[in-house]
Amino acid sequence: MPHALRTLDPDDEDFSDLEPLRDIVGDARVVAIGESAHRVHEFYRLRHRLTRFLARELGFSAFTMESGFAEGLAVNEPTAGDEVLHDGITYRFGRCAEMRDHLRWMRANGIRFYGMDISGSSGSTVPAIEACLPLLDEVDPSYAEVVRSTLLPLFDYLPTDRTGHAWVAPALQAYMALEPSRRHEITARVGSFAERLHAMRVDYAAQASPDRVEKALHCATMARHTDAFMAAISDGATRTYPGANMRDLAMAETVEWILRREDRVVVTAHNGHIQRSPLWAPPVINDKLTTLGQNLAAALGPDLVVIGSAFGGGTLQLHRPLLDGPPGHVEQFTEKVGPFEPHTLDGVLSTFGLPLHLTDLRSTPVSFTHVINGGAAQPIEASYDAVVYIDNVTPWHAFPGQ
Repeated sequence: MPHALRTLDPDDEDFSDLEPLRDIVGDARVVAIGESAHRVHEFYRLRHRLTRFLARELGFSAFTMESGFAEGLAVNEPTAGDEVLHDGITYRFGRCAEMRDHLRWMRANGIRFYGMDISGSSGSTVPAIEACLPLLDEVDPSYAEVVRSTLLPLFDYLPTDRTGHAWVAPALQAYMALEPSRRHEITARVGSFAERLHAMRVDYAAQASPDRVEKALHCATMARHTDAFMAAISDGATRTYPGANMRDLAMAETVEWILRREDRVVVTAHNGHIQRSPLWAPPVINDKLTTLGQNLAAALGPDLVVIGSAFGGGTLQLHRPLLDGPPGHVEQFTEKVGPFEPHTLDGVLSTFGLPLHLTDLRSTPVSFTHVINGGAAQPIEASYDAVVYIDNVTPWHAFPGQ
């Protein structure tokens, strides 16, 4: 049966309405919390309140989100201020009051932040490479100079204007316009870079702290994953075999890396990443892609609990290219969505008569064939252990100009 939730207010720490989560989570080390659309005020508040419950009541010590791993290392720096909302959280996901408030609470309560995604908002390998250079300057300075002189110059194709909401689009277009030999050289040099750093881990650890070395090594791994993701995009038009989801693999490997450092971790991303079944959304995604949730389920078994989100309707903030505008710049607009069809999970949950509720899908089977992804229905198999339903959603409280 659905369980009514009292509030989404993260400052309300009467957690009595969240007590069913105690049984749902059990002894799992990872709780994945999904959102069915980005830039939604209520989904930010949901994951903030659930994080507070999981930290205070169940001992979770880390929060991980769909954001670049390399960039996110700055978020935990003792001197970091609110500027990390701009640079330390990718896809512009940090540029809102909701994430500012969440991050301030985490700092005040000793909850560590991690990004788990590939670098440059999935459009540039450079941040992951550059994150390794401070260590290399100390322990391998001659190789650091080689990286600066032979590897980083290969990325001079990247657009210099990164102020637009969709700057990644022209970055990917510029990458795909490169001659194949140039793309292959980038791949070869990134691969050699990552392999050398891993081969030198013992030497580096003799000169620097193991923590610094391990972070740099994972940044090098994420550089290789980012390059593989971009190479797969460029091969898409001529590929004669099914696609592979390098990005979700990278996120899963990062979560496993985090679990070597933390006992219990909250993982947050779009529903399409955390779901336990393949992502398939024709005509946009025509191959069934293995998700972060599937990778984690295979690695963690009962140590993973997946909590999806659903909603009855409301207003989403979207964007579209500016006609005759600068590349990567967009026009923002809002769109009303819902109510949703009865074959969707969202449509079924809307009939329960509760504006805000939690349903344990393991004990309350619900029949559906689709879930709402943004404002559109996406085919899906059984994917969540539990789901939180929110009757009405509204746009996030973005900072001015974001």
